[in-house]
Amino acid sequence: MIGNASAQVPALATCTRSANLLACVDADGNAYSVNTVGNTLYLRGFEKAGQRYWAQTNSRFGQLTFFTGIASDGEAWVGYTRRVGWTTINRFSSSGGSSAKFTCSRITGC
Repeated sequence: MIGNASAQVPALATCTRSANLLACVDADGNAYSVNTVGNTLYLRGFEKAGQRYWAQTNSRFGQLTFFTGIASDGEAWVGYTRRVGWTTINRFSSSGGSSAKFTCSRITGC
């Protein structure tokens, strides 16, 4: 007997865009906005599951992007992304004890 298989497709976020600002809300009630000013990206959001607000700033210098963030529960994080050809080298660390270094390729993924 052959069983039926089905995949759940996540709902897409609903977004509004202006010249520099993108604001979105997804089906789970998470919300975020992205504002671009020159080589700096400002992200703000609300995480429904954790009931917390967060903000992150990304600053790009050539092939290197640094980011720092903070959440309303006090968690803070820092990291960077370095682009080398079609590969990115990524590293982050958070005050909650998480840290990682990983490499992603446009061809093979992360």
